[in-house]
Amino acid sequence: MTTAKIRKIVTIVEETHSEAEQPIHPATRRAAAVAVIENPFAGRYVENLEALMVIGEELGAKLGEACVAALGISPADAQSYGKAALVGENGELEHAAAILHPRLGKPLRAAVEKGAALVPSNKKRGGMGQPLDVPLGHKDAAYVRSHFDGMEVRVNDAPRANEILVAVAVADSGRPLPRVGGLTHDEAEGKDGLR
Repeated sequence: MTTAKIRKIVTIVEETHSEAEQPIHPATRRAAAVAVIENPFAGRYVENLEALMVIGEELGAKLGEACVAALGISPADAQSYGKAALVGENGELEHAAAILHPRLGKPLRAAVEKGAALVPSNKKRGGMGQPLDVPLGHKDAAYVRSHFDGMEVRVNDAPRANEILVAVAVADSGRPLPRVGGLTHDEAEGKDGLR
């Protein structure tokens, strides 16, 4: 049974075929799955945010799997991930934190296979149509600089005042034309989440 009261889910796939007039073969691809949910604590202070933590766990699996499916890849082929939440005006930033941090990561890691590195995150408050940047980082090795990235998402009619927009992003590669050095995807071991 789903605890989250979901109004809609929006999935976006972005492919970059050219950057700085240079062809990108294969194209770099990233996907975001965005759930617009009712905020059960909008407009009131609640000490125990357990209900939002349960929602985060549900959405980690649902949105992670949606991203992998949208990219048409196997979970092992995912290279980067990230998460973010945009709280409507009657909510608190802590509502976003309760969804994103305690439990969303484990099912997201399962959806992309492994995921030794911390999942980059962002949270903010805003109104309908507000852009939300979902940070991206390599799923197994945080020091892979070519995968420091982000994906902007927005939903024209969300979040309403009593809603939260929750987004997960997954990429099958790093940035197009990476040239800032450091550990590469192929060199990453993914044992400690850093290298």
